Amino acid sequence: MPKCLITFSILCYLVCTQNTYGQFTPTAPLPDAVSTKIAHDSSCLFLISGITVIGNKRTKTYIILREMELKRDSIVEGKLLFTKINQSRKLIYNTGLFNLVEIYPELSNDTSLHLTVTVSERWYIFPMPQFQLADRNFNVWMQEHNGNLNRVIYGGKFTHYNVSGRRDQLRAMLLFGYARNISISYSAPYSNKNLTEGFGFAASYIQNREIPFKTNQDNKLSFVKSNHFLKKEYKVAASYMRRTGHYRKHTFGAGFIFSDVRDSIVSSKYNPNYYNSNKSYQNYPEFSYLFQYIDVDNVRYPLNGFSGSWGITKRGLEWKGGINALIFDGSVSRYLHFGKGWYGDFRLTGRLITPFEIAYVNQKALGYFEYYLRGLEYYVIDGPLSGLSRITAKKHVFSFSIRNPFKWETLPDAPFAIYAKIFGDGGYVHQPKHLRTSLNNKLLYTWGAGIDIVSIYDTHLRIEYSFNQLKEKGLFLHTLVSF
Repeated sequence: MPKCLITFSILCYLVCTQNTYGQFTPTAPLPDAVSTKIAHDSSCLFLISGITVIGNKRTKTYIILREMELKRDSIVEGKLLFTKINQSRKLIYNTGLFNLVEIYPELSNDTSLHLTVTVSERWYIFPMPQFQLADRNFNVWMQEHNGNLNRVIYGGKFTHYNVSGRRDQLRAMLLFGYARNISISYSAPYSNKNLTEGFGFAASYIQNREIPFKTNQDNKLSFVKSNHFLKKEYKVAASYMRRTGHYRKHTFGAGFIFSDVRDSIVSSKYNPNYYNSNKSYQNYPEFSYLFQYIDVDNVRYPLNGFSGSWGITKRGLEWKGGINALIFDGSVSRYLHFGKGWYGDFRLTGRLITPFEIAYVNQKALGYFEYYLRGLEYYVIDGPLSGLSRITAKKHVFSFSIRNPFKWETLPDAPFAIYAKIFGDGGYVHQPKHLRTSLNNKLLYTWGAGIDIVSIYDTHLRIEYSFNQLKEKGLFLHTLVSF
């Protein structure tokens, strides 16, 4: 099959599977009777006499009510009513359970309001065929391996986003091909009477025919490849979550990992520092804590608001040697709406891993997952201390909808929003001298322009043309798929 045809087919697949509507629709104006009363006296007080929820067929009503800032029998000042309604809509929408959320206030009498919450539920069950790449991203697959289909991982994935109607999620995956992945996970964020605590568990078994054993001087990964599996890993984990308010969440995790590679990987032939040990296997526990603060209009594609997080992970029981490491992560993001369809965002992310003399598998920094500079996707920069900043300005160009010919109640149409953007990134990774590569210990910067295509079910496609300080340029594609 010609490369251009393969590329076109993949692009079609990526576009057709995009599912999020990133533009959170503004709250409808207050009814005239309510607006008139507030205009006459903005300090007037309203009693919320009752709340009715309509449209939730599977989701429990108390889950929706839990996310509202307005509660039955609470009192709200008139000048704050619109803000409280809008915040409640965003909180309900950001559960990821609904396509549409509307809250309509109606005067019961001169001093009390009745709220009607109308929701349109999403489709929660996704038995999806899987087509994944063995490489870090689509760009690496095309550039370095010419879209070789032998590097494809295929299989199936089952996800249920609302098993009991309490926003509990069940995921199962069965993948074969270039790698194997058998995994299952379950999380229940509202597991106690007060809906403030939750739990989760996960188990997985992974096998790989190809593993990176070091990062070379040009900041490219060096791989060991074989027709047989070179690495296997078992992992079990459990978590406890606590969320007493609407915006803050604490997650405590504990797990156990068994990781085993072929003996030659940890030899002088490849990398004796792979596990920082002469053993080709590692058994170790992992403990973590993560704090998150999220107050944005759409958790998948924010346009307005603030979010931040910080976390700590302890890998192994000792403080140095082998797989042992103590990892600190932090990030802050600010999203701004300037008006007339203009938006901007600024993000700052950092990571510290101690001690600095750590195993190769613990040194991942820039270039992995979403922790990368746009325009340096083909490179990885390892190190125990790293930082990344991103700044983006975007303009909402236009929106349109495509009617679903099958007339599904949970998916009546597919809305699309198009944003044009310009951006600039900066980053830095410190690495001890004897492990330093060409991009370590120096300021890195990139810039470019692109478009974001945002549709339904919180997924989007990013098309970016980027430049970097190495005088390289290119077109890059990125997707965020929510199922």
